[in-house]
Amino acid sequence: MSAETDFASLIPHAGRMCLLDEVLAWDEATIHARSASHALPDHPLRGMAGLHAVHLAEYGAQAMAVHGALRDRAQGAAGVKPGRLVSLRDVLLAVDYVDPQAGPLEVHAECLYADSAGAQYAFRVEQGGRRLASGRAAVIHPSESGHG
Repeated sequence: MSAETDFASLIPHAGRMCLLDEVLAWDEATIHARSASHALPDHPLRGMAGLHAVHLAEYGAQAMAVHGALRDRAQGAAGVKPGRLVSLRDVLLAVDYVDPQAGPLEVHAECLYADSAGAQYAFRVEQGGRRLASGRAAVIHPSESGHG
């Protein structure tokens, strides 16, 4: 499928915490998003020394959320499905801090497994063709009864 620009209403992230700028492409299994938010001086996750690379996992998690929401919408579901990030595994960071001058972030996620209870994804974040971070993440979707 093609690029999406109206995804922000599909995820619970709002305002400056919506870190992704655009979805370049997605299909049933993958998503490719782009962001320049890492270069903002008032980035909500930025510390005194800059944006630490560990926060790139949040970019991956948001790509997961957008992908799941786009898939749900394509299948006729309406509204935002709440999710909780419950696990990060095999996270590799190639840098300590993200260079705000080195261009946009390319955020990729691949759905490894998904059902109504949750999903597992592999993600990677690149900048200028260089992999900055990668790993796997799992999210659960709490039941509507509020348990779980």
